[in-house]
Amino acid sequence: MSHPTPTTSPDLIPTTSPHPTPTTSPGPAAATAPNTPDQPSSWAPAASTIALLTTLGVLMVGQMYTVLALLHPMATALGTAPEQVTWTATAFGFAYAAGFLLAGPLSDRYGSRAVITTGLVAATAATLAVSAAPDLPTAIALRGLQGLTAATFAPSALSYVVHHIAPQRRGTALTCITSGMFAAAVLLQIGAQAVAAGLGWRAVFWLSAALMALSLIPVRRVLRPTLRHGTGGGLSQAFAAMPRLLGRPRMIALYLSTVVLMSSFVAIYTAVAIAGPSGIAGNSSAILALRASALPALVAIPVLARLLQRLAAPLRAVLAFALAALTVAAGSFLGGHTVPLALALLLYVAAVAAAAPAVVETINATAPHARGAAVALYGCSMFIGASLGPQLTGALIALGFGGILRVVSAALVLGILLALPALRHHRTR
Repeated sequence: MSHPTPTTSPDLIPTTSPHPTPTTSPGPAAATAPNTPDQPSSWAPAASTIALLTTLGVLMVGQMYTVLALLHPMATALGTAPEQVTWTATAFGFAYAAGFLLAGPLSDRYGSRAVITTGLVAATAATLAVSAAPDLPTAIALRGLQGLTAATFAPSALSYVVHHIAPQRRGTALTCITSGMFAAAVLLQIGAQAVAAGLGWRAVFWLSAALMALSLIPVRRVLRPTLRHGTGGGLSQAFAAMPRLLGRPRMIALYLSTVVLMSSFVAIYTAVAIAGPSGIAGNSSAILALRASALPALVAIPVLARLLQRLAAPLRAVLAFALAALTVAAGSFLGGHTVPLALALLLYVAAVAAAAPAVVETINATAPHARGAAVALYGCSMFIGASLGPQLTGALIALGFGGILRVVSAALVLGILLALPALRHHRTR
């Protein structure tokens, strides 16, 4: 994907042309990188890096969604009601958002590989602890700890891509990783349901912890140490970048657009579950099938990444928000027509999967000297939005399924307006 990066930032390609213009040869993945203090002497191999970080993204981000498939068995084991168990998802989500704020500056200071490795060790321990929770309050507290440790992965992974993957491969890498994070919402619910049915809900966390521990081996073999950034202010300098970023109106608008994007994503699927057409609402198998029907979109967007690269990231973001708003508006009038609704959701998920990496690229380009902190704020915005989605649906439940989708569509129009300043700035450069 083309990157609207100022020419003073040498590690992202300029977007004066509508086509991605490689600054290095597009052949070998380890082609020589620009010789600048902020970059490695050669680019990391793209294929193995993308495969590893995408897989880990599914595993780590998906931990937020596993409990949505475990509400009933966890409630039985912990002696409470399923609706009370949803607090384990809320605790994870808000802790995850806070963890992003910590992980980004830590990645800037100590390097992405070091933060990913440390986070995996901590998340393994926290995930095992959740499996041993004897009661609901303990489970909620441990899920918060799990969210805090799991949050170290995503901002570090995105920062690693920006610093180590060649510019002409970078857009594809970001698209694959962010699509994997969206796919996690579906894949890990399906996986958790299958494991819990055979081995019990605690086995879901045992298996997750084992996979996290095993992933330390490829992390150490595939990822490269990252050059440290900044020598003047240490870690405090990395954290100090956040208020400066939040003092820029265009950055605030991009972060708010992320909140809109993710709150709409979660709100829609919550609405399908509790207010959807007859035959879907309250039917866990039908809900999982409907969610799974969106997986082709999450596969198609990475496949189409090279084609999407022809558009500048801010333009892609605006167009994706527009497609999302249109498909949600159309879905609001489909009533009980399940197949057309599934098609509308397929197109909506494709729009979300295209918008997310476009926003990340735009944020990276807008803050070239504090990318870790900038992406951390993006991730925080992302999970704040995800945490607000269910509350939005609950507040609008009286409007019915169609009414909820129409409100969400209006919110996505607001997302378009929030993304427009970045597009205008790109075109005036």
